[in-house]
Amino acid sequence: MMAKPIVIGVAGGTGSGKTTVAREIYRQFADMSVVMIEQDSYYKDQSHLSFEERVKTNYDHPLAFDNDLLLDHLNQLVRHKPIEKPAYDYKLHTRAQEKETVMPKDVIILEGILILEDERLRNVMDIKVFVDTDADVRIIRRMMRDIRDRGRTIESVVEQYLGVVRPMHMQFVEPTKRYADIIVPEGGQNRVAIDLLSTKINTVLSSL
Repeated sequence: MMAKPIVIGVAGGTGSGKTTVAREIYRQFADMSVVMIEQDSYYKDQSHLSFEERVKTNYDHPLAFDNDLLLDHLNQLVRHKPIEKPAYDYKLHTRAQEKETVMPKDVIILEGILILEDERLRNVMDIKVFVDTDADVRIIRRMMRDIRDRGRTIESVVEQYLGVVRPMHMQFVEPTKRYADIIVPEGGQNRVAIDLLSTKINTVLSSL
């Protein structure tokens, strides 16, 4: 009988450094059997809506995600079955046509702002991590990313942050910290926390 894969959830607010933490864990185990799944890939398909309606999507709300599909795919990977992971087109604000075949691995890293919000997802995880970074650092990181990568203006980023991102963070993301087994302050800059996580994963892998 094949051993159950270890599932590690890495959550935290936008700009917290959770992606950096998840990628660093992945990098440290890249020569082993590891796969990373981003919750952002599982935004709901909105092809049935007009473009004008899609533009209004609140991507920081739990209802923006197709957690039913994400949960199904996680369970399939845990049962050592491959999945067809969706992709999301942010320009069209709906799910892309292409999919990515993901093979089952010994370690599954699930990364996203709201992965700890859904009890069903939490129940699949063996280790739950929350990356906790001060709000001023997060908004600066988000501003730099959105201006650089998404062609946004400072005004539009600030407006979105104050109108949507911050209230959603306070209502939905921040409360999930209490579900974490490990809280990592300052994200990817925290070498000690990442090393501790890696040691824990190594221990689990060596027992498989």
